[in-house]
Amino acid sequence: MSEDFYIEVKYSQKQHHDARICGDVFFSRHQLEENRVIVVLSDGMGHGVKANVLATLTATMALNFTAEHKESRRIAEIIMNTLPVCSIRHTSYATFTIIDIEKQGFIKVLEFDNPGMVYLRSVEILEPEWDEIELIDGPHAGKKLRTCNITPEKGDRIIFCSDGVTQSGMGTDAYPFGWGEEGLRDFVLKTVQSEPDIDADKLAIRVVNAANKHDEYMPHDDISCVSVYFREPRKLLYCTGPPYEESKDHELGEAVKNFHGRKIVSGATTGDIIARELGVEIQDGFEFTDDDLPPVSYMEGIDLYTEGILTLGKVASLLPGYLNKVRKGKGPADQVIRMLLDSDEITFIIGTRVNVAHQDPNLPVELEIRRTVVKRIASILEKEYLKRVIIRYI
Repeated sequence: MSEDFYIEVKYSQKQHHDARICGDVFFSRHQLEENRVIVVLSDGMGHGVKANVLATLTATMALNFTAEHKESRRIAEIIMNTLPVCSIRHTSYATFTIIDIEKQGFIKVLEFDNPGMVYLRSVEILEPEWDEIELIDGPHAGKKLRTCNITPEKGDRIIFCSDGVTQSGMGTDAYPFGWGEEGLRDFVLKTVQSEPDIDADKLAIRVVNAANKHDEYMPHDDISCVSVYFREPRKLLYCTGPPYEESKDHELGEAVKNFHGRKIVSGATTGDIIARELGVEIQDGFEFTDDDLPPVSYMEGIDLYTEGILTLGKVASLLPGYLNKVRKGKGPADQVIRMLLDSDEITFIIGTRVNVAHQDPNLPVELEIRRTVVKRIASILEKEYLKRVIIRYI
């Protein structure tokens, strides 16, 4: 994967109007040791729980076999021969699209019965060269899958979806045969041409909302869209803890001063050092937005300045599954999390001077050493949110 761009992966879904659960399943995995991203979308036949179970089985196999570097034909054979066949339609019970983005920036795509992906380079559609894989043995002998290889460039986008998108509006006056793949391509192209910097999340939501509108806001099938965007990373610097030696204070100040991106500082001593090195003043805040934490303070050149270890501990506890939480707070920890999740590349500078107060056995057990908490936050950011994390000790 090229270090020149960040790979943003987002998806949006709406289930069938008469179902409680979506029959389409999206999985993604960041193989940290290989600096590799794998993205899978599977569409189970029909809708509801049964479709979800079949799509989950398919997506799980697709993700795991791709991670193991199995050859495309072998992946297709295992998945297809594992899935049951509909006795009426004589077709597989689930479809899938697999996008495998390797560290050199090389993309492998494998599609089975999902609508064809849309690949954009800048504001134009790129037509990759597709190869066919025909299954030879088993109940799916004769079935054909499509595969292609692409080398991405900064600004490229991949958009792929379930047939709930392309078949949306079917039977209406506007789309008697459904929106169709051409309709999807035109919509994506016009959207990106009008908003060249639209992020992956907004683009996926726009596609799903358009399909939902075609179905008069009562989807006749599960609607899913995945958007992948190769773009300039949004960078964040997070400083917490004073340097081990006071002679390193100037180095910390220079690192903050020369960083191009947003900046968070956690900890009173850390803030005092940075304010002194930057020649700025600290203004105390008095607005309590979280009963567990002191209010944020303010420092010129710093986007967010919070208390230290307590705030870090709460960030670590709130971060898992944060996007799925219905009620989100407005306190310092929530503000930190929003900035973390709005960033792509996060650099932690961790001071290693020991604060004796944090070693007091009478303090709550969750008041962990700063380094341990930051490592836990970094692991969640990498594994759950696919962020690129750099940790530097000083």
